[in-house]
Amino acid sequence: MSAPPWRDVDTVEAARLVGEGAVHVVDVRTPEEYRDLGHVPGAILLPVDLIVAGAATLPRDGRPLLVHCEHGIRSIHACEVLAHAGLEGLLNLRGGLSVWTGPREFGPDAPAVSGPSSWLLECADLLPARRGRALDVACGRGRHALLLAGAGFEVHGVDRDDAALASLDATARRLGLPVTVERLDLETGEPQLGQAAYALVTVFHYLHRPLLPAIVDSMAPEALLLYETFTVDQAVVGHPKSPAFLLEHGELRRLVTPLEVVRERDGVHEGRHVAGVAAVKRG
Repeated sequence: MSAPPWRDVDTVEAARLVGEGAVHVVDVRTPEEYRDLGHVPGAILLPVDLIVAGAATLPRDGRPLLVHCEHGIRSIHACEVLAHAGLEGLLNLRGGLSVWTGPREFGPDAPAVSGPSSWLLECADLLPARRGRALDVACGRGRHALLLAGAGFEVHGVDRDDAALASLDATARRLGLPVTVERLDLETGEPQLGQAAYALVTVFHYLHRPLLPAIVDSMAPEALLLYETFTVDQAVVGHPKSPAFLLEHGELRRLVTPLEVVRERDGVHEGRHVAGVAAVKRG
């Protein structure tokens, strides 16, 4: 039997590596466990059922990823998925946080999950039951595309970043996920996204107002649009700052007309000022 593509470490070695700043710590427990049972200071929270998104979001700066759960079982599965996705330098904390002897923090009340937007997670109950085709607009390296493909959608990701698309394509192939990619400049000319082609369309942290009609056209009858991006309040605390990329409060609801908005939010989420809608194309 060949050795697994990760290495088990005990709590002594793990504590030393953390103390030296030699690893990124990835906590694959639930947000409730992270908050209530305590976590390694600075640990990245990415629950194991969302781990496929980690291929697009976890740091790749040469430092190993120290993966752990509570008892060392879920973390093995997480290491398997990440290894298949092409990540290297994986370490598994044997015994999990139950044997951890290093520093531990508790809270916050709503810990931020690394990976997919919480808006996608909050709207999971609205996703089409029969799955079908999904379009991920400005998909980047695929933090949402990979997760949706793992959930049974056939995902088409469009972006103009060749490197990001190549990364997404390679990761999806390694994991055997149904994802196709297309290089498309969404802000030049009149991009075509298809006609009534998708049961689900997602757009996150991207805004080009002239593209909205093409997005609506790409949706099949009863299709769902999940859209979330920055509001004008974000300019006060960080980027982006250009009004071209920032929503006025209440604007997104108007932009997605004639869709029926079935859920929305506006506020600070994952440390960013954002507004989101879930909207359905009726008829």
